[in-house]
Amino acid sequence: MTREEKRQRVICSCIEQQEHIATIAKQEMDSAQQQSNDYGANVDRYDSYRTKMMRSRDMYARQYSNAQTGVRYLQDLLRMPPFDAVEHGACVVTDKQRFLLSIGAGKFSVGNEVWFAISAQTPIYAALKGKHVGDGIVFNGQSQTIKEIF
Repeated sequence: MTREEKRQRVICSCIEQQEHIATIAKQEMDSAQQQSNDYGANVDRYDSYRTKMMRSRDMYARQYSNAQTGVRYLQDLLRMPPFDAVEHGACVVTDKQRFLLSIGAGKFSVGNEVWFAISAQTPIYAALKGKHVGDGIVFNGQSQTIKEIF
């Protein structure tokens, strides 16, 4: 498998995870809205149940919007070529972990490998930035060596 194919596979797996999150958030948002509608007419301005449902709907709407934004951003990364140095959009494999430097989406799987999608605001991102294959970093008292960048 070429570097480009590996990169595409990792990003597509992260996109799938974000799309799944978006689907669940949309379902929950719609469910909260439906529960509020089924509750009946608004008779009291201070109806705590309806307020709770609307807050829940709004929370899921934000999650849905964030997931959709993440999907669009990751789709833009698909058009970028593989990287030779660690920078935003790169896939980095160390001797201990695998990272997709993109959005803060957390842990996801690519086949039987565990990857972490991390944003530029994380300390590990700062430690990795600008490094090349063979370079090492020390993070949280553990040393890691970069084995592959694509």
